[in-house]
Amino acid sequence: MFDVQTIQSGDMLVRVSGAGAPLILLHGYTTTAEFWREQVDAFSAGYRVIRPNLPGHGISPSPKQRAYTIDAFVADLEHMFEQFELRDAVLVGLSMGGVIAQQFALKHPARLRALAVVDTTSHGFGPDVQVDNVFSAIDRLGVVAASQQVARRSFSPSTPAALIHWAEQEVAQTPEFVAREAVASLGTIDNHTALAQLDVPTLVMVGGEDRITPLVESRKLNALIRGSQLEIIEHAAHFPMLEQPEAFNHALKRFLDSLSQH
Repeated sequence: MFDVQTIQSGDMLVRVSGAGAPLILLHGYTTTAEFWREQVDAFSAGYRVIRPNLPGHGISPSPKQRAYTIDAFVADLEHMFEQFELRDAVLVGLSMGGVIAQQFALKHPARLRALAVVDTTSHGFGPDVQVDNVFSAIDRLGVVAASQQVARRSFSPSTPAALIHWAEQEVAQTPEFVAREAVASLGTIDNHTALAQLDVPTLVMVGGEDRITPLVESRKLNALIRGSQLEIIEHAAHFPMLEQPEAFNHALKRFLDSLSQH
């Protein structure tokens, strides 16, 4: 077991463990840094594992006077890079975190050693995370129940009930005004054209049973990003790092090991 520190960076409370080259793990919409809990011990032996809670998510504060857009989250990441003096980092992003990671990589390719995008797209998500549908669900159910409903649909049918219940508790922490602004911003992003110019070693990962960002979207990303690799994690849906951690960790480690050969 590795010690985990919590360090404040602007409006983010960041979990940090291990030592070595920086490995940054970005969570998705209404989820938290703890969705990477199965990666802490697996990677902290060789890396400085950095897991931000995005502003308004998890244990991080949610001040009313700031923005909760993709651009704002990219700026938060830039601030963290400066504060932590990060260079040659591997940036891993899940879902909305994958969109933030794409945006950061397009702006700052020289700061990254590599990129991994997990269960995400270059533009547009499935019906569960489309803006009108999310707003409708929040209006109908309230933000907690709406977020929990998406969380349930994000797992493979074979997922243990205890893990789904844990995820439901995690996503309940995001306030309504944060959830609305973040998903509205997410719906405006289109990296489809820009990604063709990306020149960073990239791994595209996806759960084979994902309904939130279906497999076809990851195949499109793989085709768009020159030289990228595609890893499909079987018996997992939108959260393969939690559902099939051994397979996920093995695939990510294989990619990271391949970087040192170049």
